[in-house]
Amino acid sequence: MTGAVRTGDLGNGTYRNPVLAADWSDPDVLRVGEDYYLTASSFGRVPGLPLLHSRDLVNWSLVGHALDRLPPEAAYAVPRHDGGVWAPSLRHHDGRFRIFWGDPDHGIWQVNSPSVRGPWSTPKLLKAGRGLIDPCPLWDEETGEAYLVHAWAKSRSGVNNRLTGHRMSPDGERLLDGGRTIVDADRIPGWFTLEGPKLYRHDGWFWILAPAGGVATGWQGAFRSRSFFGPYEERIVLEQGDTEVNGPHQGGWVRTQHGEDWFVHFQQRGAYGRLVHLQPMRWGADGWPVLGARGVPVPVHAKPALPEQPLSAPATDDMFPGGRFGRQWQWAANPLDGWTTHHSGDGLWLDCGRTERIDDLRALPHLLTQRLPAREGTVEVELRLVDGSPGARAGLVVLGDAYAWIGLERAADGSARLVHRFAPANAEEERDAAAPRPAPGDRVRLRIELLSGARVRFSYAAADGTDFTVCGQVFAATPWRWVGALLGLFAAAPPGTGAAGTAAFTSFRVSP
Repeated sequence: MTGAVRTGDLGNGTYRNPVLAADWSDPDVLRVGEDYYLTASSFGRVPGLPLLHSRDLVNWSLVGHALDRLPPEAAYAVPRHDGGVWAPSLRHHDGRFRIFWGDPDHGIWQVNSPSVRGPWSTPKLLKAGRGLIDPCPLWDEETGEAYLVHAWAKSRSGVNNRLTGHRMSPDGERLLDGGRTIVDADRIPGWFTLEGPKLYRHDGWFWILAPAGGVATGWQGAFRSRSFFGPYEERIVLEQGDTEVNGPHQGGWVRTQHGEDWFVHFQQRGAYGRLVHLQPMRWGADGWPVLGARGVPVPVHAKPALPEQPLSAPATDDMFPGGRFGRQWQWAANPLDGWTTHHSGDGLWLDCGRTERIDDLRALPHLLTQRLPAREGTVEVELRLVDGSPGARAGLVVLGDAYAWIGLERAADGSARLVHRFAPANAEEERDAAAPRPAPGDRVRLRIELLSGARVRFSYAAADGTDFTVCGQVFAATPWRWVGALLGLFAAAPPGTGAAGTAAFTSFRVSP
């Protein structure tokens, strides 16, 4: 990664939240020895199940993904941004890393590996069904029993606000019963949308840390029982209070090698998605966990008492060496061979073939994306439109329920036009955000200025120039259902032309 490192580490022994200022939704965290690992929801993007590594819980790097392709294959041949991987749980048991996740349309899946860097096993479906989400396993070292708890998505099953528990085989490969409700939050006054459970054993109790109240305005709850199947008593352990952290929501508890307790969770920030916060945690005299500053989030706090680490954050920049892209990029659907071309130089060659529709990028499977940074700055990339067929196009997009892009399009006379288009949330086709204009050749530099409040401004310059011309009005980025807005690169050609939609991108950079 080039340029300034954007991290929550303030460099003076303290950190500022969020520690991950981008959409790492529904985080779960794990310690193995002196290493900390985090995974997050990846929904319908591929590869899925991102894996981040840290030595201090503040400075993180993206080290890989556990899921090369989304199962079942055919279901994710097209974009399904509200399906795929929901709220995974990351655990280490019997010498193997194990990740469980719920796909709201298919059921509960599991993969495992002896190393966080893989190879990971073929995904195994533990429980088929619609609406099964947010699973979390537990291996009880006191009894040798294994359990699994999960929540429900009302959009698929018609029910929610309850947690279901199962006995599980010790190898994590099978559920041993049909499951039963262990927490019914409809019976708890004022509680709604209980989800995202994380299951632990501590001090003789079974603990479930689970949020409720919705991601924008909810709270983090804790439940405890002497028996896995209940009954459970509950308490709110983290809520917004008088802070600016709305709906502190869904995450995991981790204990350092020195005995400190910490809690990682997210905050929903509109088009920026779900940003990751780190809260101090302790166990009160009454045995209940106390999160943050007496139950409200901390903006700044002393770092965990762990060895000092270099500043680091997940990569954003990419020179695409050899035509390969970095770990930060994800396709909008399961990829096909030939979408990219490997070569001996730098630059990404997208060769995406014909598609039935190119006037709605939300439906384009061969769109390469990464997370929109939750900060002000600029995004730049150089584009060369290789395809010479009329209608071929390529560009840089900010993608959400509404989207806007800037790029090149091949005109009927073979020349390149500079185009800037957008699509409102409920529209099925694009519209011009600015009148098409002659491009300064087949190569241009494209820029997005990241303004406050997730607003963006598009501009372009000649490939060898430094003077950028602004196109259109400021565009307000939008989330994509539960996903934050995405940055994307694409190339496409109209159906029936025989064209490949080829373009070359070089020097992708995000600057503060």
